[in-house]
Amino acid sequence: MPPQRTGVKLGAVLGVPVYLAPSWFLFAAFIVLISAGPLVGQVGGARAYAAGISFAVLLGLSVLLHEIGHCVVARAFGLPVRSITITLLAGFTEITKPPQTPAREYSVAVAGPMVSLLLAGVGVALVPAFEPHTLPRVIVEGIALTNGLVAAFNLLPGLPLDGGRVLRSIVWRLSGDELRATRASAWAGRIVAVVVVPLLLVVVLPATGYSSNGPGNIIFAALVAGFIYTGATASLRRAQAETRLPRVTVAALARPSLQVTADTPLSEAVRRAQEANAYGLIVVDSSGRLEGVVSEAAVIATPEQRRPWVPVGTLARRLEPGLLLDARLSGEELLTAMQATPASEYVAQDAATGETRVLVADDVARALSA
Repeated sequence: MPPQRTGVKLGAVLGVPVYLAPSWFLFAAFIVLISAGPLVGQVGGARAYAAGISFAVLLGLSVLLHEIGHCVVARAFGLPVRSITITLLAGFTEITKPPQTPAREYSVAVAGPMVSLLLAGVGVALVPAFEPHTLPRVIVEGIALTNGLVAAFNLLPGLPLDGGRVLRSIVWRLSGDELRATRASAWAGRIVAVVVVPLLLVVVLPATGYSSNGPGNIIFAALVAGFIYTGATASLRRAQAETRLPRVTVAALARPSLQVTADTPLSEAVRRAQEANAYGLIVVDSSGRLEGVVSEAAVIATPEQRRPWVPVGTLARRLEPGLLLDARLSGEELLTAMQATPASEYVAQDAATGETRVLVADDVARALSA
C-alpha cells in the first residue's frame, strides 16, 4: 500500500506524480530572507524581495530537474518510480525497486548531479546577456552558482547524497558485497555530516567570499549536517536490518494461537489461551472457518473487570485476504506481504496441516532491529 502523501501535488512527469512538501515553503522563506537582505540597500525592499522569491522558485525548479534526471535514468532501466518529492533541503525520487547492479546504481545516482552541472553551465552562458549589476543578472549568477554547488555538494561521498550512492556502487563493484557497500557509504555519510559539511559551509565558503559567516549560515550548515547524518543513519539501519532478513520467517516468529468463536467472553478466551500456552487469539465461526484475528493492543487496553462482558469478536479485525499469510513466507517476501496489507496482527496458516498461528508485526520489527 503506497504511503499517504502530504503537500502540494504539482502534476506528473513521465507519469510520475510530483509533490511539494510543506517543509519546502520554510526553506523557500529562508532563501528569500538571506538572498533579499543584502539587496535591500541597493534596489529597495520590494524589488529585493521579488528577486529573493524569484531565486527561491528557480532553485526549487532546479532541484526538480535534478530529480527528474534520476527519474529518467531509473525508468530507462525499467525501475519503477513511485513519486518525486521536493522537501526542506533536498528532493527525493522514490524508486520502489533497487538497482540490481553496481552499474545501474552508479548511472541513476550520477544523473541528478549531471543535470545540476548542465544548469550551472547554462546559467554561466546566460550571464553575459544581462547588464552588470542588474537584478536579472544577479538572479542568473545565483542560479548558476547554486546549481554548481548543488552538483558538487551532492557528489560528496556519503549516503544519503548522490555521491554516497556513487561510492556505494564502486565499493559494491570491487567487493561484490552490496550490504558491505551500503555500510561503508553510510559511515562515510556520517563523516561528511560531522566534518566536511561544517568545514565547507562555515569555513571554506565564507573565506572565499561566497557566503557570510553569520548566524543564518551556521543554522543552515547545522540543518544540512543533521539532514545528512539522519539519512546516513537510516541507511545504516536498513543495511543492518537486511542482514537479519534470513531470520525473519513466519515459522520462527508466529505465535501459538487459540481459536474461539466471536461470542466468547474475553476473560474466558484469555483463560483458555493461558492454559494452552497460546499467545494469540483467532476468531472462527461455528464450523471452524477463520473469521478474524484479535488485536493484542485491544485486549491489553480492556480492564479485567470488563472482560467477562466483552465478546472477543468486538476486538477482532475481520480476516481480509491480505491478513492470511502462508506459513512458509520469509525474508523479503514476508515483508512485502505485510507492507501490502499493513496490520498489527496476521494469521499464518500451514497449507499442509491447516495449523494456524498469529504473527505480530511488532515481533517482526524487533527481529529486524535486535
